Amino acid sequence: MPALTQLAVGDQVAIATYRFTRDSLVRYSGASGDFNAIHYRDDVAASVGLPGVLAHGMLTMGVAVQPVVEWLGDPGRVLGYQVKFTRPVLVDPVEGAEIEVLAKVGAVNAEEHSARIDLTVTFNGDTVLGKAQVLVSLAASA
Repeated sequence: MPALTQLAVGDQVAIATYRFTRDSLVRYSGASGDFNAIHYRDDVAASVGLPGVLAHGMLTMGVAVQPVVEWLGDPGRVLGYQVKFTRPVLVDPVEGAEIEVLAKVGAVNAEEHSARIDLTVTFNGDTVLGKAQVLVSLAASA
């Protein structure tokens, strides 16, 4: 587990790329119970004015926190997580879509042995999750 004393604001703690395919969207629909057809049918997405099939917002949010969980080594150390959905992730039927996640230390609270990890989550160079912040509990020292 990372030590609080080894962190400084601005430190990069994780970077990752994740790929979504139409298959992964259908699987997520089944796991989440969200069967809104904009997440797997082009004709339905077009009928409501969308440019194509979109990844579920909660799927994007859930995947984006994964590199922080891996860095921590324990999902129980995540104390809180918030995001603002700013842009959709369009999932091409052939190419799919890739999101990139960059996690940096945004703040350190020595008294509470916690840190705020700020995520930059992008798709095709555009930010898709705004104010994405993960509050984590850390060991006081290594």
